[in-house]
Amino acid sequence: MDDANFHFMDFKEIIKNLIVSDHLPNMPEAIDRLFMDIENINRDSMADIQDAQVEEMAINLWNWAVTKKVNLVINDDQKAKLRHVACRLVCMCESLAVSEEGIRRHILMNMKTGKGWVDVGNPVVADEFFQAAMAGLEQMYGRIMQKSSTEAHLTMQKTAVERDLFKVLSHQAESAVAQDDFPRASSCILRCKDMLIRLPKMTGYLHILCYNFGVETYIQSKYEESAFWLSQSYDIGKMEKSSVDPEMLAKVLRLLATTYLDWNDGDYYKALSTVDLANKEHLHPAGLHLKMKILLASETVNEELFGAGMEILHLNMSLDFCLHIAKQLIDHGRDSVGFTFMELICEHFKSSENIGKALVFQADILLQRKEELLAKEKIEEIMIGHQTGRKLTTESIGYLHDILWEKAARNFEVKRYDDALQWYCYSLRFYENDPRDLDLAKLKRNLASCYLRLELLDKAREAVEEAEKYDPGNIFTQFYVFKISVIDGNTDRALEAIINLESLITPGEGRGGYKLVKERSTSIMLLGLAAQFALENQQPIVARRALEYLCQYSEDQQQVLTGLKCLFRLVLPKVPEILASENRKEELDRFLIYLNTAYVHLAKCFNGRASTSDSRINDAHWFRKIAWNMAVQCDKDSVMMREFFMLSYKLSQFCPSDQVILIAQKTCLLMASAVDLEQGKKASTPFEQTILLNRALEQIEKCREVWNLLKETGDFSDDPCEKLLLLYEFEVKAKKNDPSLDTVLESLWQIPNVESKTLETIASIAMETPARYPSIALKALKRALLLHKIKESVNVLKYSQCMHNLINVLVPDRVPGEELCPLEEILGYFEDAVSFISQHEGYPEMEVLWLMIKSWNVGIFMYSTRKFVTAEKWCGLAMRFLDHLGSLKRSYETQMPFGELDTEVRPLCCSSCDVVTSPSKSQNPCPGEVRPTWSSQPPPGLACASVL
Repeated sequence: MDDANFHFMDFKEIIKNLIVSDHLPNMPEAIDRLFMDIENINRDSMADIQDAQVEEMAINLWNWAVTKKVNLVINDDQKAKLRHVACRLVCMCESLAVSEEGIRRHILMNMKTGKGWVDVGNPVVADEFFQAAMAGLEQMYGRIMQKSSTEAHLTMQKTAVERDLFKVLSHQAESAVAQDDFPRASSCILRCKDMLIRLPKMTGYLHILCYNFGVETYIQSKYEESAFWLSQSYDIGKMEKSSVDPEMLAKVLRLLATTYLDWNDGDYYKALSTVDLANKEHLHPAGLHLKMKILLASETVNEELFGAGMEILHLNMSLDFCLHIAKQLIDHGRDSVGFTFMELICEHFKSSENIGKALVFQADILLQRKEELLAKEKIEEIMIGHQTGRKLTTESIGYLHDILWEKAARNFEVKRYDDALQWYCYSLRFYENDPRDLDLAKLKRNLASCYLRLELLDKAREAVEEAEKYDPGNIFTQFYVFKISVIDGNTDRALEAIINLESLITPGEGRGGYKLVKERSTSIMLLGLAAQFALENQQPIVARRALEYLCQYSEDQQQVLTGLKCLFRLVLPKVPEILASENRKEELDRFLIYLNTAYVHLAKCFNGRASTSDSRINDAHWFRKIAWNMAVQCDKDSVMMREFFMLSYKLSQFCPSDQVILIAQKTCLLMASAVDLEQGKKASTPFEQTILLNRALEQIEKCREVWNLLKETGDFSDDPCEKLLLLYEFEVKAKKNDPSLDTVLESLWQIPNVESKTLETIASIAMETPARYPSIALKALKRALLLHKIKESVNVLKYSQCMHNLINVLVPDRVPGEELCPLEEILGYFEDAVSFISQHEGYPEMEVLWLMIKSWNVGIFMYSTRKFVTAEKWCGLAMRFLDHLGSLKRSYETQMPFGELDTEVRPLCCSSCDVVTSPSKSQNPCPGEVRPTWSSQPPPGLACASVL
């Protein structure tokens, strides 16, 4: 059937294509289409087809629906719909319904269709077909009575009709029960019951049908209806004994007795008489158990209960069943009867090889009743019997161990360790003949635990050694080895046990998934207990290793965060000692791992949630401060300092963004950027330098975002952050030869009240290799010099330094850099300098000498190029500087024959030209170098970050 044409087919084509096809992808749609269309189809709409053809089409569809095909699957609901369609089609053919064969076909198809609808849970639709079947049966019966047949043939035909009537009535009963119509259902069943005299072979069917009705209504707690159906089932079963086994009759009666027991307050008399009848029909343990249950519920006197118990013994019921009855008696408070019955059971089964089970059961009951002395006597009796030839079975020994260990565990929980030890020792006596049992190792561990609580260390040590011998790979064995080692002060052995515990967390060969998960969880739990035990016993080295493993493997965020806090409390007091040790790098790396682990687990806790508990926020604050303090203490290791500051920043992102947090984030990012910038300048390869500089630039951008938020929280006009960010960004982009460098400068010029120090730093950075920007340096130094001059109180030393750097850019050697600035402007800066010197005291003499030598050498250079007028200006300027020299004036006068320039003259040079000059030092200045100033090292206010 083509999918594309399916919706354009008519009713007949769909049936035709459905029948001839073995597999249809749209089969459910086709069936639903037929089912919906059949209600709108009548014989007139199919006038072009003869009745015989309609009937053939219907029968083919019917047979196709009920026949199992290899590659075709139709569910019950679809099958009911197809039968529905086929039955409706056959019923349209009135001309065919006049024959007896046609009537029989109508009856059969209506009956089967109705049953199909009942089975799929649609009894209302089913009733329509059952009524049609009944009408057909009436019609058929009338035809038979009108015929002149022999008596035998007439009887046979009437029996056939009655058999179909029986089936329709039984199906109608099913439909009525499904619709909760008890009167109609019971009426149908009673009519069927009356017909059994003529249809004895239907007895078994009707018996089971009533039983099923009884079960269904009992489950629904409709006890009155259930009692009716079960009574009918039993009565029907008794009508033809050959049709129903006694076992089934007894089963019906037991359920009927249970129904009487549960009905309202319970009809104990009916329940008891019914179960007695069931036991007469067929004796079964379930019947005896039910009888005892009824007797206990009806508060029967002890004598009658005892009689019922004796009846069970006389009937040679199994030992397990007898023990169950005894327990039932005791559980219902009939202790005297129960214990007496137990004694009789033991006596009755004394020759049984399984008598040990009864004895152990007796001991168990005594322990449950807190008859400990009697229980111990019974256990001693069992032990003696076991040692003298009355061996317990493996099952009974396991049962005994279970009750002994349970009793010991209860005593251990309430800290009655002596009593727990005694019960464990009872169990130990049964292992003497089978020391290979792995439960023996577990028992030894339990004994060791008791010995430890009782401070019997030697016995505890001995028990643990034996447990390790039997089961060394067990996590609990290793835990007790650890505890003993810690108590003994054997650090190496304790560490070995911790390592063994850790190895059991990781997967191993031959270990199943469930077992591995269970062992992993238990090992992690024991690591936490081990850490706590080591701390309690002053073993910090061992505790640290246990806590490290715990934090590594645990998936419980709270457990990990608590463990990390304990770790830091252990190691923080030793940080100064660690920083001075040879393995400083290794230890600091471990601290970084701790903090990274904290970050990962906090990230899982927050996991994008807008709000989290205060405790988690407090945890984030705690670890943030730890990272900050570690960074401050690593001031001599800039790389480690940077890592700790960045971790502090990352952890601070889990904290509310108040002013304190924003200030901390700003400082962390500034410090990290400074370190990355400095490391980038020292990088051994261009690739490494690029990575470091790019990372610094990312941190600068993040810091700028934080700074913009911080400015909204208060007045930070005195904070140098913005200037530092621009300086860092400028230096990074200068090192990278970034074309956007001018944009950074524009931002810098727009800063209000920019300091000369900042401008001089820009100049210093601009002149550093490999990317030199002398034009930028010149522009910055000009502005810086102007700022120095306009101050009310001029700092002569700072002015001299700025002038030195400016002249050094303009005249890097003996030749002025005219590409940067016209020569006349350069001369003007020299003249400004000599004018400033004449007006202010304290100008460093070495700077005056340096300026004099610079100007003299420029003059000599001009002279050598035959620019005599210019040479005269520069040499004359040098003589003006000479006038301001003090003690050095006389020694230089003889070297500067200004009036005799036509003679051989030479450039001047200071005696220590390899020394970088500084106004605060007394070395001779050397022309050609820019005075170095601070660029990427942290400013004093930042370098002294305080401990949080």
